[in-house]
Amino acid sequence: MPMGYTLTDICFSYENRAIFSGISLEMETGCFHGVLGPNGSGKTTLLDLITGHLKPQNGNILLDGRPLDDLNVGELAKKCALVPQDFRVNFPFTVAQVVMMGRYPHLGRFSAPEARDRERVDQAMAATGISDFSLRRVTELSGGERQRVVFARALAQDAPCLILDEAFSNLDIRHSLALMTLVADRVEHNGLTVISVMQDLNLAARFCGSLLFLKNGRVAAHGTVDEVFTESVIKAVFDVSSRVYFDETIHCKQVVFIK
Repeated sequence: MPMGYTLTDICFSYENRAIFSGISLEMETGCFHGVLGPNGSGKTTLLDLITGHLKPQNGNILLDGRPLDDLNVGELAKKCALVPQDFRVNFPFTVAQVVMMGRYPHLGRFSAPEARDRERVDQAMAATGISDFSLRRVTELSGGERQRVVFARALAQDAPCLILDEAFSNLDIRHSLALMTLVADRVEHNGLTVISVMQDLNLAARFCGSLLFLKNGRVAAHGTVDEVFTESVIKAVFDVSSRVYFDETIHCKQVVFIK
């Protein structure tokens, strides 16, 4: 039975600077996982490792029970779609062309997109609210509009796992809430697995089912929102005093910071 990601004794260093030293954890399928921590704690490095962009010096990473090294680029692209924090393209592709790039893992070599691919692209653009500017050049878009395009590209990829690297940082609150609601709905109803690096603790507590707190390349806390979204964990990880409370309006834990 597939169990998502399993990391065992992962060690990784940039030159002589150790980022992870023997980190082990599991992230199960069909869950919205939030990855939180201060700057430099290893959040983006973790995503680079589980997407295969970086390789650990020691330890093993399994995806659905298979070593990540056993998966070629095409196989991995069918399993995982990435929304990076900063997407840049210098060539003036149209929005629709960029979103269609998400279909490439499903196309045969030298094959043109078929009706099914165009349908998936249309659905992804509609879901992210970018259909109205599908023919605009991506180089002409604002940062927030461009971020929604790359989000649509990832959805069109039709992968069972969605990796988000601060994917909401360039978005206004309306579009952040809309996309997070979209993703959370697909987790609940379609079994999508989401692993998202986030800065906003309240949005993480509202939408995520599991929270992973990193500090100095180590797991500071990992569990459900009820288990680890606490004043003591926030103090230990961020060195900030806070008050965690249950918000009756949105029916989940939230936090206010004291200093």
